[in-house]
Parts: sequence; C-alpha cells; structure tokens
Amino acid sequence: MNGDSWADQWDNGPDSLPEKKKTTGGGATAAKYGKKVGEGLGKTKAVASTGVKKVKEGTSVGLQWIKQKYQKTTNKP
Repeated sequence: MNGDSWADQWDNGPDSLPEKKKTTGGGATAAKYGKKVGEGLGKTKAVASTGVKKVKEGTSVGLQWIKQKYQKTTNKP
C-alpha cells in the first residue's frame, strides 16, 4: 500500500451527482406558499393539541377504572 486511505482508493472519479444551479427570483411564490404552509401548521398544531388532551383524558379514565377494580378485589372480607 502506498499510504492512501480506503476512501482515497475508491474516490478517484468525478462526483456522480451534478451540482444544482441556484435559482433566484420566485419571491412572490415563496411568500404565497409560505403563508399557506404556516396556516396549515397552525391547524396541525391545534389538532395535535386536541388529540393529546383526549389521550390524557382517556389514560386517566382507564387508570381510574383499573384502580377501582383492584380496590374492589382487595377490599373483600
């Protein structure tokens, strides 16, 4: 071996992916869609928040039910 690393041995050609050209402009389009995406994220956040509240309530009710069943079986004389 001549001291080259493994990557140097196998990476001897040009990059296989061409570089993307940077485009300019489209500011109005970006602003338009950015606003819509922002509105969508707000709706998503509200739905997720409601879902989390429902999960918490359901978990609480389920745990209370389990606790009551356990107490009924352990309090029998």
